[in-house]
Amino acid sequence: MTVNQSQWPARWLMTDERLDSRLWDAVERLPPRAGIIFRHYSLNGEDRLELGRELARSAANGGLVLGVAGNTALAERLGASFVHNPDGPGELPCSMAVHDEAQARAAREAGAVLAFVGPIHPTRSHPGRPALGEERAVRLARIAGCPAIALGGMNEARLAALESAHPGAFHGFAGIDCWLKS
Repeated sequence: MTVNQSQWPARWLMTDERLDSRLWDAVERLPPRAGIIFRHYSLNGEDRLELGRELARSAANGGLVLGVAGNTALAERLGASFVHNPDGPGELPCSMAVHDEAQARAAREAGAVLAFVGPIHPTRSHPGRPALGEERAVRLARIAGCPAIALGGMNEARLAALESAHPGAFHGFAGIDCWLKS
């Protein structure tokens, strides 16, 4: 899906290996015009390419935006809209993970189109990583200087509370568990 950079989705699925066969359930639960960040870092090159192709087809058929994490060449090959945390130069725009001030400055300097800021709350995908809390996350989002996506234990209710306390600080949220059936 081609995206006007000022109209990035506000809801995102972050894929990883722990989703296993539930990946497709999570994709099905995404709202229209949502986005997917394809991670699955531990897959070997051929397996990651094949799963990426399936995910790219599903995203295209569902009107979803696809970003590919950590592999610029794969992102370009899959026709992704951007590369998340790029491993080198390329033609696509980039998004960046922002967990601290240095990463927020790096996102700004790289001209990132999105900053995925977190974890705001504790999360199962990064056990033991201390949560930033709202105030620090808002500060990092402002430093990054681009639309910020909240990470870490996020869901619709938490985004609404964050927006109420800090209007305009975040464009949306991303998660894993929030897109799975309870």
